[in-house]
This record gives sequence, C-alpha cells and structure tokens, in this order.
Amino acid sequence: MILYHGSNKPIDKIDLSQGKKFKDFGQGFYTTHIKDQAGFWSRRIADRFGGVPSVTEFEFNLDAAIAAGLKVKIFEKPDKEWALFVMANRKQDGAEFHHEYDIVIGPVANDNMARLFGLYDMEIIDLDAVVAGLVYKDLNSQYFFATEESLKYIRRI
Repeated sequence: MILYHGSNKPIDKIDLSQGKKFKDFGQGFYTTHIKDQAGFWSRRIADRFGGVPSVTEFEFNLDAAIAAGLKVKIFEKPDKEWALFVMANRKQDGAEFHHEYDIVIGPVANDNMARLFGLYDMEIIDLDAVVAGLVYKDLNSQYFFATEESLKYIRRI
C-alpha cells in the first residue's frame, strides 16, 4: 500500500522524536493513504513553520507487520473507543498518556473536534454526544508509526 506524508520538507529518514506530542495517536510519524490530505497538511505546515510544501511517498506492508507480531490497532470508524483513545493522547494536563501499540490506523480528529472533546472534559456533554457529533464530520484517515520496530515496514519510494 502507498502512504503519503505531508511536511515542509521531503522526508529522507523518519525520526520519531520529531513528531509533535499530544496528537491523535501520540508522538510519532503520521501518514495517510489520501494524497490530497497529505498535500493539504504539507501546505499548512509550510505556512506555519516555513519551508516548502512536500509530500513524501512510502510503501507500507501492513500484513508483514501483523505477521511479525507488531501490536497494531485499527479504528474502523470514530466510535467511543476511538474518541477516548484520541482524548487520552491529546490530553496535556497530568501524566502524558502512552499506549502499547506499534502502529495505529484510524480517522483523523480534526481541529474542529477539539470543541467536542473540550465539552466532554467539562462534563457538559457525554461520550454518546461526542460520537454523535463526529458522525457529521468528514473524517480523513491516518496511519501512525510509534516505534522503531514499526518503521521496518515502511520505506520511502
């Protein structure tokens, strides 16, 4: 499968420590199978931090990663489990959350969803209301690589 990473420069070597903390699935390397989505992020990042919008292509072998025993979590849709997982990773107060997965695949929680998550944190709405609000969002997809071991199954092309 082909995956894309949007950034403000081409990616020659993946450095997990360069990923920002408190993102949907944690600190690591994010890609998507949607080229237009990667292009959008490359422009957004270049606008914020300078550089040149760049989309880097990778080949990813999910079957080989699973066969090798990597811990892979796949969220098929934005449900309660996904929402709680994303909120735990994004939470910036208290101890930093760390999950056990090498690779996580699932929907993107865009910036507009932060409002829903905030209302949940303030106990204004419940988890069912959060998930109901997600149904109407146009959610993109992300493939997240958390560990050095996971990087053995993705290569630049």
